[in-house]
Amino acid sequence: MATDPIAEEPTIGRLIKDAQSDISILVRKEIELAKSELKVSVTAGGTGVALLGVAAFLLLLALIMFSVALAYFIHWNGEGLDLQWAFLCVVGIYVLLAALVGFIGVRRFKKVRAPERAINQGREIPKALKGQA
Repeated sequence: MATDPIAEEPTIGRLIKDAQSDISILVRKEIELAKSELKVSVTAGGTGVALLGVAAFLLLLALIMFSVALAYFIHWNGEGLDLQWAFLCVVGIYVLLAALVGFIGVRRFKKVRAPERAINQGREIPKALKGQA
């Protein structure tokens, strides 16, 4: 019993259904890729926000809790700097600490990027649908 070659060829309806299925899978995969790239960027941005928050919190705690004690330590019962200069030194130290943590936070923000691979692959979809390489 011979097989009929006409019966083995797919119909136009089946070809269209297969193409729609392939396009749907392609779009889903592109969305998954974009999500994974954005997750990395959001993580870097969240870390930057957290570090800037820590910098602000440290600055506040430092000004409230340690400023007076450190200034009196620098003053050293009148043997060290005058009290006003001791307090000014303490303020300078905490400003430098806040600037350092803030600088690290800004550097983390600069690591946030757009999902470049997903965008580039998304630009290739129309070419692929038209049969271009």
